[in-house]
Amino acid sequence: MEQNFSSPKNVIEGTINAGIAKAAMPLGRMILLGILAGIFIALGGAGSNVAVHDIANVGLQRTLAGVIFPAGLMMIVLVGGELFTGNCMMTMAAWDKKIKWSQMLRNLVIVFFSNLIGALFIALLVYLSGQFDYTSGKLGAYTISVAVKKIALSPYRMVLSGILCNVLVCVAILMAGTAKEIAGKILAIFFPIWLFVVSGFEHVVANMYYIPAGILAAKNPAYVEQAKTLYSLTDAQLASLNVFNSLPSFFFVMLGNFIGGGLIIGGLCYLTQKKEWK
Repeated sequence: MEQNFSSPKNVIEGTINAGIAKAAMPLGRMILLGILAGIFIALGGAGSNVAVHDIANVGLQRTLAGVIFPAGLMMIVLVGGELFTGNCMMTMAAWDKKIKWSQMLRNLVIVFFSNLIGALFIALLVYLSGQFDYTSGKLGAYTISVAVKKIALSPYRMVLSGILCNVLVCVAILMAGTAKEIAGKILAIFFPIWLFVVSGFEHVVANMYYIPAGILAAKNPAYVEQAKTLYSLTDAQLASLNVFNSLPSFFFVMLGNFIGGGLIIGGLCYLTQKKEWK
């Protein structure tokens, strides 16, 4: 009887072939698919913020956010999109000598900035839509608080949290690759992504929404006052919420995501499933 799922070895082979296709993708298509992925992840982030912004218990917050946020990756897998964190697994195609390391780097850089464009677009639309006014502006205050906390993390924590995050994201993508039916793909994506959100790990593309959304929300004095009252944010913390101070967050989380997805998951899966052992 035919199996209704693919073996790990076949999934790794498929991931290598996908890496070859990604490396050869025309520039325009790569950019558009990268923007699309940024849009989908940002929508998952925006929706999860709405759901949890009025919940005080952190565990409940993250549990509910983890139920909603996976929709972003589901849309990418089922509709299409080029996501930086998933593309870190192109290392397998490079180790297999099917693509050059320079081709992988080109793809990752282009997709990274394309994801950023898509996420910024959603952050701007959400801000202009008035969504931050929900619960008398409490959503705006919560959005500011989330961004401030992300920027305040130490580089050490950003890297380690980024590693842990992309281990789970890339496992979710690989698990989705084992399923041959849509329902199976959705379930395969859901649980690892839920786990990463509940654990509070850092995803660079998600942060491309969370941090800019917080910067935009901080332009509203009413949101800022609520953020001070509800989350005990100081003037110094609020002043730190700017584009310049967000750059280290993006860099260190991105570095951690690459290590987690490209080296740990990409490396171990390649060595265990593709390399010929004597």
